Amino acid sequence: MPRKISTGIRKPMSPEARAKIAEAVKSSARKKRIEAGLPADQPLPQGPIRQKIIDIVQMRNQKFDRSLFIPMATGREIDFMFSLDGGINKATNYLVIGDPGVGKSTVTLDIVSDLVSLGYQCLFISAEMTRIDLFKYVERFPKFGHVDTLFLGEYCDDNPKLVIEEALAKGYDLVLIDSFVEVQDSVKEATRVTSNSAEKWLIDQMLKNNMGENDPGKNTAFLCIQQVTKGGVFLGSNKLKHITTGMLEMRYEDGNAGATFLHFTKNRRGPCNIKMYFELRSGGQVIYTDPIGQSLDPKNPIEQLASLANPFEK
Repeated sequence: MPRKISTGIRKPMSPEARAKIAEAVKSSARKKRIEAGLPADQPLPQGPIRQKIIDIVQMRNQKFDRSLFIPMATGREIDFMFSLDGGINKATNYLVIGDPGVGKSTVTLDIVSDLVSLGYQCLFISAEMTRIDLFKYVERFPKFGHVDTLFLGEYCDDNPKLVIEEALAKGYDLVLIDSFVEVQDSVKEATRVTSNSAEKWLIDQMLKNNMGENDPGKNTAFLCIQQVTKGGVFLGSNKLKHITTGMLEMRYEDGNAGATFLHFTKNRRGPCNIKMYFELRSGGQVIYTDPIGQSLDPKNPIEQLASLANPFEK
């Protein structure tokens, strides 16, 4: 077939084609406005706009209510893995990652349940389990049944952002999210924004509640279970890693048949890279032991932990 030779002269664009291109540009602009949290018909701001007066401080002049630094302690060995104060500090954010089936939900729910029994107000936001799933869980671990729970999947016809904002506004001491990426995906799909925008929104909610921006003014702490790839690599952006106080990993020692242990690979408040072994007993108990397999001394765990390794992040 003979090759067609271009004359270098373009045919004029039809009015219909021009109209399609114009509509595509308008549609793209509307999408960007929605992602920016603006009304669809409001023009996008030209360049960055400063929303807050710049406040450069010297920490020697800062004052906080000392109650902010009283840790939430379960009274068990796990407290001294979270912080040297012995417990989860208020206004902190922890990511929990690990091998599939290792016990991330069980261990974190065990911590939350212990805090609830001591009078702390805690919320479990489940984006993975249904009421039936958790009911069967509670049959094995009865104390989980006392935790306030929000099943995000039950609000498929609602905007999940509004549902979560309303729940967090009640003001909790600690919120457990299972899992971060599932909540992020729910927001992404329901509001038609990018993954980065959905992640940013969820991080913003955590930071606002850290600072007490809820009805009772509580400095909420967050435990966020996060999924990993098949290779065990953390899912999420660097920003998510950086805003966290610590990253708690739960692993099998030698494949799926090995012993289970947890350790912090990052921790601004406590020890890092110290293994604490744990068992999920059939009677609904989580038992913690040190690397030698002996129970930790709850009266003097700091020296015992410090003797096992160099615990502190530089």
